[in-house]
Amino acid sequence: MSIILVSDVFGVTPALLAISEKLGACPIVDPYKGQMMGFENEAEAYSYFVKTVSLDNYLSQLLQAVELIEHQTTLIGFSIGAAVTWRLSEIKGNYLIKQAYCFYGSQIRNFTHIEPNFEMNLVFPKSEPHFDVVELQNILSLKANVNAERVEYLHGFMNYYSTNYSHSGYTNYLDFLCSISR
Repeated sequence: MSIILVSDVFGVTPALLAISEKLGACPIVDPYKGQMMGFENEAEAYSYFVKTVSLDNYLSQLLQAVELIEHQTTLIGFSIGAAVTWRLSEIKGNYLIKQAYCFYGSQIRNFTHIEPNFEMNLVFPKSEPHFDVVELQNILSLKANVNAERVEYLHGFMNYYSTNYSHSGYTNYLDFLCSISR
């Protein structure tokens, strides 16, 4: 089985490349088409993403990538990458996507009407400043093909460059992802 990583607004970073190497993931889909951006912080990365890429364009990039897959594939998305993976899940097609793991996809809250066509494993943070995570988790948990959990960590806990990075959360979930990639 192959794995495709779908990055957050930071795009490709040395830390994401390390995750990719550890999981044997290929390719990495990111908003900037492989160009390392070197953002100073999340606010700068998010602002640049909104001005130059957009959620719809990022979804188009992901759709192009999954059209090329030839084997059963797992998608792993982070933040905005989780949101475009969620949106992709409603598009019917002959895609070989077995499942997806989506970490802290806060924009999913704007697309609760989606009914996923493949297994979606949603990992939400303890809290979010703009919405009630428990309420969203409860809504999504009622859908077919959705497993939603809330963890003790904050948005960005898997991203070394996030102010909310958690070494223990990162280690726990990287170990888990390694176990499913075998």
